[in-house]
Formats: sequence, C-alpha cells, structure tokens
Amino acid sequence: MQLYAERPIRRTAQLVSDLLAVLLVVLAVWLGTSVYDEVMKLRAPGDGLVDAGTGLRGTFDSAANSADKIPLVGDALARALHSGSDVGTKLTDAGRWQIDAVENLAWWLAAIIIALPVLALALTWLPLRWNFTRRATAAAHLRTLGDEGRDLLALRALATQPLRRLAAVDQAATGWRERDRDVIDKLAGYELARHGLAP
Repeated sequence: MQLYAERPIRRTAQLVSDLLAVLLVVLAVWLGTSVYDEVMKLRAPGDGLVDAGTGLRGTFDSAANSADKIPLVGDALARALHSGSDVGTKLTDAGRWQIDAVENLAWWLAAIIIALPVLALALTWLPLRWNFTRRATAAAHLRTLGDEGRDLLALRALATQPLRRLAAVDQAATGWRERDRDVIDKLAGYELARHGLAP
C-alpha cells in the first residue's frame, strides 16, 4: 500500500497535512474537554440547592418527629412540619434539574466542539488521502509489471496529461502505438509523477 508519495516535495506536503490533521483532532479534543470542565463548574449552584434541600428536609423531618411526641398538639404540629419537608424536596429536585441541565450542556458543547473538526477532516482530508493511496498503490503495482505496466501507464498518460505536456513528447501517440520504448518510458514517467511516484 502506497501511503505517501516518493517525490520529496509531495511527500513533505502529505506529511505536513497529516500532522496538521492529527494536531487539529488533538486540539479539538483538548478544547472540548476544557469546555466540558469549565461548564461543569456551573453545576455548583445546583449542588448547593441539593445540599440545602436535603438539609432542610432532614431538619423539618427531625423537628416533626420530635413534635409528634408533644401531647395534644403533637400530631397537628408534626403535619405542619412535614409540609416544610416538602419544600426541602422541591429544592433538592430543582438542584438536580439544574445539575442535569448543566451536565447535558457540557456534554453537547464538548461533543460539538470535537465533532465539527473531525467531521470536516472526514469530509475533506480523509477522502483526498484515501484517493491518493488507492491511485498511487495501483500505479505502483503497474510499475512493477514491467513492459505491460509501463504501456498501460503510458496509455493513461495519453488520456490524462495536459496537451502542452504531450506536445513536448515527439510523436507521443505514434510512439506509443509503435511501442517506442523512449516515448513509452517518458509517458509512463509523467503518469507516475502525477501520482507522486518515481519512474
């Protein structure tokens, strides 16, 4: 499998693009986790509400249990204090709702921050690298076939090379038809160069 070009300038460009892609993913993950951590700090008020609600409910329940022992008015006072316990439950529920909202926000922000660059790379850089690898591997395979492979590469060059380049090769089509080795080697070299490969 031909992952990189054999020609130094193109190989260097590919290595730089691969390095930039990896750095972009690393930066996106770092930024996503940093944003997640910062947003999660917003859950502190929710934690405070949960703690306050739990403490309030515990205080009212404890007072209600003590008031229940008072003769004559104990039952009525205990019921009144137990209703205060409901306020603590509502505070606790509000705190939990806020914590859930902050956690969801942190998760979605981090996911979006990481997914956008990765998706952009998957739609742009990855197909370019895949196409290069696929075509360069096929061209390298043809190069190893000897004369038959060079003939196919030369034919492909006749179909794909710019006309000005073909005009620079004396009698390009005629030389290919007549199996002129110099013409075929020159055309095959053009096609290999197009894929970043050495002749």
